[in-house]
Amino acid sequence: MWHYEQANAQVAPELTGIASEMRSDATPWTHQEKDASGMMRDMRDAKVTAIGVSPNAILVSTRDGSKYFVTDSNATFSHALLLGDVRADKRAAYQLVWLPNTDLPASGSKWMSLFERIRDLVSLLFPLLLIGGLFWFMRREMKGGAKLLSKSPAFCFDDVIGAGEAKAALADIQSYLTDPKQFSEMGVRAPCGILMVGGPGVGKTRLAQALAGECGANFISITGSYFSAKYYGVGIQKVKHLFELARKNAPTVIFIDEADGLAKRTDTGGGPVEAESNRIINQLLAEMDGFESNEGVIIVAATNHPDNLDEALRRPGRFDRTVQVRLPDVEDRAKIFRFYADKLKSKAKDVDYHQLARLTTGLSPATLSMVVNQAGLVARKSGDTIVASKHFLEAIKIARIGDVSGAERALNEDERTRIAVHEAGHGLVAALLETGVLEEVTILPRGGALGVALITKMQDKHLYRESEMRNEIQVLLGGRNAELLTFSEASSGAAQDLQEASRISLDMVSKFGFNRDGNLFSLAALPAQHAGLQMKASIEHANVLLKELNDECYQLLDEYAPVLKAIADQLLEQETVPGETVYRLIKKHRGALKIAHEPVAA
Repeated sequence: MWHYEQANAQVAPELTGIASEMRSDATPWTHQEKDASGMMRDMRDAKVTAIGVSPNAILVSTRDGSKYFVTDSNATFSHALLLGDVRADKRAAYQLVWLPNTDLPASGSKWMSLFERIRDLVSLLFPLLLIGGLFWFMRREMKGGAKLLSKSPAFCFDDVIGAGEAKAALADIQSYLTDPKQFSEMGVRAPCGILMVGGPGVGKTRLAQALAGECGANFISITGSYFSAKYYGVGIQKVKHLFELARKNAPTVIFIDEADGLAKRTDTGGGPVEAESNRIINQLLAEMDGFESNEGVIIVAATNHPDNLDEALRRPGRFDRTVQVRLPDVEDRAKIFRFYADKLKSKAKDVDYHQLARLTTGLSPATLSMVVNQAGLVARKSGDTIVASKHFLEAIKIARIGDVSGAERALNEDERTRIAVHEAGHGLVAALLETGVLEEVTILPRGGALGVALITKMQDKHLYRESEMRNEIQVLLGGRNAELLTFSEASSGAAQDLQEASRISLDMVSKFGFNRDGNLFSLAALPAQHAGLQMKASIEHANVLLKELNDECYQLLDEYAPVLKAIADQLLEQETVPGETVYRLIKKHRGALKIAHEPVAA
């Protein structure tokens, strides 16, 4: 069989002419490059005399003497198209030459080779980079950005005005961090945590900063949302990292602002989100009062909504003390005004800070800071270089009521007259019943109101007598009754007044026991699902009370009808009437009534 195959095997022809030259020196073919389609066209038209195949290129010679090459990476093209058996009865149209590796100067092949190398390198490194990046990102997420404060705040408790109860509670923490022996020698321990509760802007964050400035301990500041994470299980690692960092750098104060972001544990089993929230709370509880020693680690939290915190967080051993951070009183507000006003570069020296404090009952320190800044803006807008009392008063009106709007342009004369009568009724009843100090009455629209009767309290009140609440309702009904007295019909402008009067009257009869029939049961004692069933009777009692107070208010305005008309006329003429003018008109009318009722001498 071997002899037979040897006898029938075709002997490859010897290379001659151009093929031999191509084998010996391929340089002349490297000066011109064509694409594969051009080479195939030349082969189809029988123009090719010789083809040289190398690992990275195909060299071609044509009958007209031209020489060129076709880039062929890894000899893929040549293997697919050029290699094949030539039939025994037919001679090939060209000579096929196997060449060694040919160095081509063409930029395309070099760039292609570089691209392939980069591609191979990227395909090898990309999975490693992806895994490493994911690992780095997860570690960063687990830490959550919690870090020690590099420098303690510069201010202390003396720089915080008011909040005496909160400062006293934080003073215990400060004493423990600076001198723990005075506690250990007596066998007592400092509070593990303090929960500061108060409305927005009352100064909870500033108190925590003052604590950091007082004790000089390490300080970590985070928010309640710090523990939330995109990935399951990361929140628990954040809790662990936080306490590890605090214990490592003890003494440390951890301040959690907006602590209600932790929410509560639930037992609904609603999904992985609820389960993750429960696990975070459980881990936090274990870290605060578990087997690990937290000596030298104090937690101070602040929230506006303490009811949203889990009950277990508020038991002894976690947040031992709950401190109410209250709104400042009159004296504290005067000090706050003076503190922020001193930062103004130019202000009048005759500013009455106690008057400003009296006009800002119920405003937080953050709002008072805004009022001082707004006074500077008002002064700049009016072209003044000194911030005076009038600018502060305007800023207070903006904070309490709103800025002056352009709504008066859309009001016709009839509407302006009704608004003047309505606001005159509010102001007159307030002055007659002495529910507060009537500062001014205006029909200039502010905020969402078309007119305002500005009434302030002489002092902050925490308890209200029944008579005071009855007077408050009459003041609210004064605008509507003034319209009825003047125009014999009311308008929709009293909608907000009726809503507030209804709320107060309902509280009086359903919560405070101010019933004519002696009913002392409070609806607040009932669960929410049952309170609605008992509401009908309370609404009826509240409506009776409203009718009674409405009649009293109407009779009072009817008795002082000339004063009401005088105030309304001045409002239409001047748009703003000071409170002193209203009191003067009332005094003048009372004098006239007294003279009219005196007996005539015989």
